[in-house]
Amino acid sequence: MSNDVIISKLARLQASCKPRVLDLFAGCGGISLGFEAAGFEMRGAVEFDPDAARSHGLNFHGGAEAHSQPIDITKTSPADLCRQLDLGNVADAFDIVVGGPPCQAFARVGRSKLREIEEHPEAFIHDPRAQLYKKYLEYVDAFQPLAVLMENVPDILNHGGQNIAEETCEVLEAKGYVCGYTLLNAAFYGVPQMRERMFLIAYRRELGAKVSFPSPSHWLVLPPGYEGTRSVALKSLRNLADQAHSYIAPPVATPDLPPAVTAADALDDLPAINARKLLAEGKISRGARRFDNAVSYSRRKPSSYAELMRTWHGHEASKAGLTDHVIRYLPRDYELFARMNPGDQYPEAYAHAMEMFEERLAIANAQGKNVSEGSPEHKALKDSIVPPYDASKFPNKWRKMWRDQPARTLMAHLGKDGYSHIHYDSTQARTISVREAARLQSFPDGFRFSGTMNPAFKQIGNAVPPLMAKALATHMMNTIKQAVTQKDMADEPRRAATAVS
Repeated sequence: MSNDVIISKLARLQASCKPRVLDLFAGCGGISLGFEAAGFEMRGAVEFDPDAARSHGLNFHGGAEAHSQPIDITKTSPADLCRQLDLGNVADAFDIVVGGPPCQAFARVGRSKLREIEEHPEAFIHDPRAQLYKKYLEYVDAFQPLAVLMENVPDILNHGGQNIAEETCEVLEAKGYVCGYTLLNAAFYGVPQMRERMFLIAYRRELGAKVSFPSPSHWLVLPPGYEGTRSVALKSLRNLADQAHSYIAPPVATPDLPPAVTAADALDDLPAINARKLLAEGKISRGARRFDNAVSYSRRKPSSYAELMRTWHGHEASKAGLTDHVIRYLPRDYELFARMNPGDQYPEAYAHAMEMFEERLAIANAQGKNVSEGSPEHKALKDSIVPPYDASKFPNKWRKMWRDQPARTLMAHLGKDGYSHIHYDSTQARTISVREAARLQSFPDGFRFSGTMNPAFKQIGNAVPPLMAKALATHMMNTIKQAVTQKDMADEPRRAATAVS
């Protein structure tokens, strides 16, 4: 790595220039939005999914064609990227690289192979998933960033018996970085969602910075049995204690902090959508949901969180209203959603549905219809009320939210059905809308999603919550500024002595 490049980048920061960021595996831009809000310059992104790439270009580059095209990192070199985005010299294009390869890329990639990935690339010819990790390292090598941020699921601490976060730190340390990783829950950082993720930060040794993580801003007692909570992830880490040299314990949230932002804080100011009423009036039907019609906010006073979502600098809400407050067409289930209690999952939903079926069956028989068991009429009635899944095999497939807690983790699977997040308001009796999913993920109301409803849900579920990213980015900005200032002060006597001589 050229020392001149690092010196040049440090000089830019000493001159108070904004650090320039490249977002790899960027999605629609959750990390990008957090870094932009913390004062970084979003200079480029790499994203393979066409809808997500268009969303990123739309929100960060005004829809510029070059920044809105999908990019396959396995077929695009750093030099290719710089030419496509007109960024000039590769080594001087970026100061920060953020993002994280999908965890599937690490399957069957051993520690020794990770270390030797550049020296022996032919070892990976038969495992294309490893190419994503190889490309990530290639981009870090080419762009020579002063800092790196990676994000991934907690399971990466024990991925097939490997601690991939630790192994990544080993690779980066060999390239001249100091590195550390931890587990952070988004609910502790103002996001109305209990989302546990691994975050890894690395700084060039020349900065003289130490790796640390932001202090929580909110307090929450995580519910027992919540899959993916810190306790579960840390248990895996303890089982691999000999592979956790770079692990840093997460900053502790304390009860004196403000309570976590709840689902109601996030959603109550949005206009109600009464699914059963819409269905009865023929105003909702099967088909793609496009974002054509704007609706106004409700008259409820917004919470401080909702106000932030409306007024986020650079992504303020449109005066025309919300155009993506749209829901799924699920006519069989609206009555069932209304009957479910907050916290109910699929077994409870199935039991409610069977009760509803028995009630309807009794009414039909009382009317003299004689719907006997095993008859086509019996089957048709049951199918119109009861979901077909085995309650013993799909316990977590459905969940009705609590209004007074943060939501559970939003997943990309929202793009397929949305049953994991049934609205807490039984009057509305539906799954959450696109804009409600965005609110729970902390995307501001002015952030636009390319494509129709399903791609938008997928983009939101895949994203890093922007407020979580902002907390990390702000902490990294302060760390970098402090390191640059101290370095500048340390260099001053040397410059003065040189001037005198």
